[in-house]
Amino acid sequence: MVGAERRRPVVVLYERIVDAIHAGTYPPGSTLPSEPRLAAELGVSRPALREALLLLQEDGLLSVRRGVGRTVNDRPPRRGFEHVRPLEELLGAGTPARVRALLRTVEEPTDFTAQHLLAPVRAELRFWESLLAAEGTAAALSQEWAAPDEVLERVHPAFAAALRKAALREAAGGTSMLAVLVGASRGVALGAHSAVTATLLGRRRGEQLDRPADTPAVLVTQVVRVGETPVLAAKHMLPTGAPALPVLQSD
Repeated sequence: MVGAERRRPVVVLYERIVDAIHAGTYPPGSTLPSEPRLAAELGVSRPALREALLLLQEDGLLSVRRGVGRTVNDRPPRRGFEHVRPLEELLGAGTPARVRALLRTVEEPTDFTAQHLLAPVRAELRFWESLLAAEGTAAALSQEWAAPDEVLERVHPAFAAALRKAALREAAGGTSMLAVLVGASRGVALGAHSAVTATLLGRRRGEQLDRPADTPAVLVTQVVRVGETPVLAAKHMLPTGAPALPVLQSD
């Protein structure tokens, strides 16, 4: 989860309102109180409230109707990364995004994987790079690494076997590494940590996603663990214009 100590006040306010929606304080179909009243109820300033409400509108939880005000949508978007689910399921509005394999290989640890997978210098890590397409457009670029085989054999042998089987299929097209992990984890408790940052695509990723290099993007980094042992690390790059991704965190 994103560290609470680094969340902006407007994000905390956003989450408070969403929690109230899910708790039934503002049920689907209801109209929110006026801004002055809602600001008083929540004990916040009107500028901060207005910013949070705009974010809620952008994320599809609220709608503005002339003469009525802000109403809670009948089907608020489902929550996202508090459950370990493949990105293609979260991006697809009812229909999973399509996964196209760009690269399936084995590589030595980078600074990122050494830090997040605790991989030794000479380890061999399975690396998958995939392009996710949703609503007819390139929606995300995913890079996923699995922990060394000997680690997986010790802490999650079913995932190790599923990865080997997936690697035998032609380029493992249509599947993400996280989908393989989730599918192999019935009865295995997974824990995950995600962080979200704003960035620019850059030249290479821009070419892969068919966007200019200076396109604003969201970078989601993710580490999935079995117990205290990391088994998968990933970077997901989502450019401006991609389908909305629910990333609201819950405690």
